Amino acid sequence: MSKTSLKKILYSWRVRAGLLGIILVALLANPNGTSLIAGFAVCLPGLFLRAWAAGHLRKDEELTVSGPYRATRNPLYLGNLVIGTGIVTASWSWWVLTIVTIYFLLFYPLIIRMEVEKMRSLFPREYTEYSQKIPLLFPFRWSSSPSKKSKFSWELYLKNKEWRALLGTIIFWLIMLAKIILF
Repeated sequence: MSKTSLKKILYSWRVRAGLLGIILVALLANPNGTSLIAGFAVCLPGLFLRAWAAGHLRKDEELTVSGPYRATRNPLYLGNLVIGTGIVTASWSWWVLTIVTIYFLLFYPLIIRMEVEKMRSLFPREYTEYSQKIPLLFPFRWSSSPSKKSKFSWELYLKNKEWRALLGTIIFWLIMLAKIILF
């Protein structure tokens, strides 16, 4: 099997593996009141970051450099990492930590590399300049270079289907709350 076909298989399985992972997490989680509150507090900034990014993102139409894209080239993935950290915190389980860590280490380096390749092919000059100024994932600095004056758009938020991440997160927290109350 070639490297390229393995990348494509892993890329195509990322969502299915994520759904399987979240089911396992829900089953293996051992939340308590404190872990639930702490996990929720960690998760919220991740949700806000994803929402903020989705409200600026014009997929494949233009290179997005406004909003959180002024600090990181991948605010959606950084938001997922923060949400994942909140889920681990709430779950209060070494098994959940292991599952989430394996998922992120297996899929995210590949997803981010494929995203970089895509952006370089769609916006060769702009992306090269952008990547020299803005970090790949962790925002060590805020870009002081002028960006397009673009404001958050609820229309883009909805078009990018970000409501699905919010809905999935709400369902997860309700399951964790039910585990505390019922078990």
